[in-house]
Amino acid sequence: MKIAVIIPTYGRPEVAARLLAHLEGQSRRPDEVIVSAAAADHLPPPRLHRFPVARLVGPAGLAAQRNRAIEHAGRRFDVLAFFDDDFLPEDGYLARIEELFAEHEDWVVVMGRLVRDGAAGEGLDFDSGLLALRAAEANRPPPELSFDDNGAYGCNMSIRASAIGQLRFDERLVLYGWQEDVDFTSQLRPRGRLVRPGEPLGVHLGLKSGKVSGVRFGYSQIVNPFYLVRKGTISPRFALRLAGRNLAANLLRSVRPEPYVDRRGRLRGNLLALAHVVSGRLEPEYVLNI
Repeated sequence: MKIAVIIPTYGRPEVAARLLAHLEGQSRRPDEVIVSAAAADHLPPPRLHRFPVARLVGPAGLAAQRNRAIEHAGRRFDVLAFFDDDFLPEDGYLARIEELFAEHEDWVVVMGRLVRDGAAGEGLDFDSGLLALRAAEANRPPPELSFDDNGAYGCNMSIRASAIGQLRFDERLVLYGWQEDVDFTSQLRPRGRLVRPGEPLGVHLGLKSGKVSGVRFGYSQIVNPFYLVRKGTISPRFALRLAGRNLAANLLRSVRPEPYVDRRGRLRGNLLALAHVVSGRLEPEYVLNI
């Protein structure tokens, strides 16, 4: 079985470089790592690794960068493992992914278990994330198998390449994407199971650099889910819960916002998006005009 790791990155070459160095510790090395960036100076500096590294440059946007990597991979691999550039997998991550896909022919998407997710707070620096990962490895939680009804969390998701075919990430979900992972993987459900086996382990640092503005992100938080309802890849119930939760959080916390989140900007984006949703205007790419 051949495995490629795909890493989209934007504006933080030093973060991508540290991830590449971290991947040197994999007990089962990737057959290739594909780093997809929006500009040459976003790429980590060239250096020798224990695995081949492809460096791709093209149009910005998470969906576009992932699609570029899929095209580059072609049909050369059995599994495509998508990692955010601030995701730290345990050293046995790829070995366990290989075993799981070999053991379960009906599994098409496997998500690792996050022992810490900095995206839910102010984020973690690399050293703190690594300490959290090593602590979890030393006190490994028991696996908890579950099957996903919505879609995968894109910070770490491994996909059976033969199931992808001509499917690509929706490039109308521009910039940061927001739900592009759920949209893509939900379309794989007819081809197999989307699984959270409770292993292997990883930490998502949730770094705040390289993200879009608060207003733009807030707009995507509302418009993207309803666009995907119209597209038919998520349910209205899921979209309402997702959009409602984000709107409520931005509204309540805009009074005393966290220093690491532009709550007021997000709220402005939410309100603009709501006006567009009510008028029937569901255009995720409108954020480029903001």
